[in-house]
Amino acid sequence: MIPLEDAYSDILGKAQRGLGVNDATVAAWAGVTAEAWVKVRGGGFDEGAVRKAAPHLGLDADSLVAIGKGAWHPRVPMPKGVARATTEFSGGTVNAYVVWCPETREAAFFDTGMDRMPLLRIVREHGLLPRYLFVTHTHVDHIAELPALAKETGTAPALVHRNGDIGGVKLFEWGDAFPLGSLRIGTRRTTGHAEDGTTFVVEGLAVPVAVVGDAIFAGSMGGGMVSYDEALRTNRESLFTLPEETVLCPGHGPLTTVSLEKRHNPFYAK
Repeated sequence: MIPLEDAYSDILGKAQRGLGVNDATVAAWAGVTAEAWVKVRGGGFDEGAVRKAAPHLGLDADSLVAIGKGAWHPRVPMPKGVARATTEFSGGTVNAYVVWCPETREAAFFDTGMDRMPLLRIVREHGLLPRYLFVTHTHVDHIAELPALAKETGTAPALVHRNGDIGGVKLFEWGDAFPLGSLRIGTRRTTGHAEDGTTFVVEGLAVPVAVVGDAIFAGSMGGGMVSYDEALRTNRESLFTLPEETVLCPGHGPLTTVSLEKRHNPFYAK
């Protein structure tokens, strides 16, 4: 079972940095000293302080406390026609995905992770015919194997949103769609973590699937490296308007669904 990408302390840190508030301010909200708050933010869980600070940070206290206590983890099965490749990166892991049409076996890659070999094994094991290589965003852990994977599978040039133009790729616009056998792959803007952040929505499988990159994680979201407000907003606009049963395939951590995140993600469960 893949662990959650973010601990409660990571969530606090992302919210605090996104809002630009210092430890002394949050400590006052939490009713503790600044020194005590630094310990809480560093992983010393204090339910009372967390519950007091959460609303001021725009976070849902119940969801945050559940994560802090280790009491919540999604149990979402991998949809038929989807496979995940998880590789090591910087002390953690990163996910890439393969999606295919059950009828034609035509397949699309979504990101590369740090090692292309697991993706190539998926292709061999399922007898797939690679057609596309899509990029959710051009951070290094998602494109480390881009030239090699594209060349070896005949999917060059890779497809990247124009905001992430790294040269040698084919550019698309949000709203563009691509056929994959009987499937349809649509594109939605989920920026804020990255300027080219894109979610790919796959229609035609037994359940709708969205490959979201680092836009959202189970119980958390990617840091607002470009704009925290934009990250919050584009997720609401592009992800939470999808059907409740949509399976979300994040760039880090386990699968989740729109419904689960509406109820359990501290950034959105308010």
